[in-house]
Amino acid sequence: MSSNGAYARYQSNTGGNANANPYGQSYGGGYGGQAPGGGAYGAAAPGYGGAGPAPGYGGASYSAPQYAGAAAPSSGAYGQPMPGGHESTDRSKGKKSIALQALNKNVYIWAGFFTVSLLVYFLLSGGDFSFLMTYGAMSRMFGFGILNVKTFKSQRATGVSAKTLQLYCIVFFFRLTSIIRHEGYLPYDKSGDWLYHFIEIMALIFTASALYGVSVPFKSTYQADCDRFGEFHVPSGYGIVYLAAPILIIALCLHPNLNADFVSDVAWTYAMYLESVAVIPQLYMFQKQSNGVVELLTAHFVAALGFGRVMEFVFWIYSYHELATSSGSTLPGYLAIISQFAQLVLMVDFFWYYFAAVKNATPLVLPSHSAGGNMV
Repeated sequence: MSSNGAYARYQSNTGGNANANPYGQSYGGGYGGQAPGGGAYGAAAPGYGGAGPAPGYGGASYSAPQYAGAAAPSSGAYGQPMPGGHESTDRSKGKKSIALQALNKNVYIWAGFFTVSLLVYFLLSGGDFSFLMTYGAMSRMFGFGILNVKTFKSQRATGVSAKTLQLYCIVFFFRLTSIIRHEGYLPYDKSGDWLYHFIEIMALIFTASALYGVSVPFKSTYQADCDRFGEFHVPSGYGIVYLAAPILIIALCLHPNLNADFVSDVAWTYAMYLESVAVIPQLYMFQKQSNGVVELLTAHFVAALGFGRVMEFVFWIYSYHELATSSGSTLPGYLAIISQFAQLVLMVDFFWYYFAAVKNATPLVLPSHSAGGNMV
């Protein structure tokens, strides 16, 4: 980027409900027994008269099972006394421990990312304001890394949109064709020398790897019936054309001139505009899933993409005027801000429920599953 931009002054001198249970249900007994049943995850087994709700994943308290007869909670099977009479208490403590472990895993994932970010900032950056571009790219790479762990460790592609992965592959490819050949759109600090290139290359590799996992080894678990964004008047699986084609036309017509090279300038602009809508198929897929439950690692992936967008949005708020055409018009800069802001607006609902799920160590459950719902 130009050293005379709005961020030049920052150069090296700058240093749901906690008890909510989306799977909870009451089990009523048809046999009227007095003893508690030991169901999965400690829920009352059906057929023994337990009236208490099945426990959630991170509520602050858990209700002890209610019994049809007068037997004390310490009674075991067939009325035999349990040692110490602390079965319900131990079960409650066990579930709290599981919820705490889930919460700790969430904290560790993001704590690791922020720790590495600080190390990169102090060791590989000159402390310039433009490091926010690199930070946003790091967050994207982190998100796709999480997605690979989720896909290949669980050997499942459930809840992952192949269309979003296709769009991001296009984004990273076009951005790399621009920044490898020219320097006009690189961060002005030291991270723009080689680190930014490395991050974008790794992000492309991670994205392609995740797309391969969805399309080949774990295709049987891919929910194609939910990933149907834009599939009207086009062959199945080609819905991204409704996003990719119009945005390419916009990039051809309105692009900055920092590289003084038509192909390079259009490629970078196309990547920036397209990234602003690339997450839409994923949000659409979330809403089309019948149970509304989003796997937590998938939620971390989308949250990392959103966090990266926030970082870049902050950067361009101060530097948009540098995205000028050859005639001096700053319209591409305004379009950059508008497009990034639009993506953040689309993700507001997702972020709200994501933070609630992480805070309470519960599954992320979205309230609407129909097309044209809250997020898209």
